[in-house]
Amino acid sequence: MKAYQIYFQQILNKLQLVQVQSSKIETAAHWISQSMANGGFIYTSGTGHSHMFAEEIFYRAGGFARVVPILDDGLMLHKDASYSTELERMEGYAAQLLKDYKITEQDIFLISSNSGRNTVSIEMGMIAKEHGAKIIVITNLNHTLSVDSRHPSGKKLYEIADLYFDNGGEIGDASVEIEGLEFKVGATSTVIGVTILQSIMVQATENLVLRGIQPEVFSSSNSDEGEEHNESLIKKYKGLIKGL
Repeated sequence: MKAYQIYFQQILNKLQLVQVQSSKIETAAHWISQSMANGGFIYTSGTGHSHMFAEEIFYRAGGFARVVPILDDGLMLHKDASYSTELERMEGYAAQLLKDYKITEQDIFLISSNSGRNTVSIEMGMIAKEHGAKIIVITNLNHTLSVDSRHPSGKKLYEIADLYFDNGGEIGDASVEIEGLEFKVGATSTVIGVTILQSIMVQATENLVLRGIQPEVFSSSNSDEGEEHNESLIKKYKGLIKGL
């Protein structure tokens, strides 16, 4: 097989692992639908490339309106990628980021981290848990079990989660070996993680509809009917959700 065909097969194999975790998807969806029904918010974060998971469900067509992403320039890649690696290991930075957010027991905090070892993500989970929020984690169990935590407690992200998902990734994320190249290529964490994430959101939405609750979800702003609908949600939540 050619390299791209091997990559396709890797993705298909890992999607099978997601299906094995279907009971967890249903549990997470139940928690989120309960949160939405009770006026809660979905907080979500990730550092480095994992910040994409926070963006994936924020202000997204078909996505819940009450999503609060923790998008910090320093922890993302668009300003100083190498510095973001240093920053995600810094003790106390998560507390600084979260001090202006009013997390409650009605909320869900969804954290994505492939390695699950870095201080900022672990501290975010700990802080959110102190405020009563349920913590849902997407991680790479193979990777996280192969490394030490960088948090002073020695804990890894999955250990503080109320519920965690394994993306089935390789140690180091890249999955395809190419003869003549020392390192693997073809990361899988984003593709699989987003599938897990959207599966949860889709099921949570159906749960609400089955209960007779009309969920607040965005439509496509590039459709004529969607723009007016979205504007009403933006007007309602603009002052409550940073970045909206």
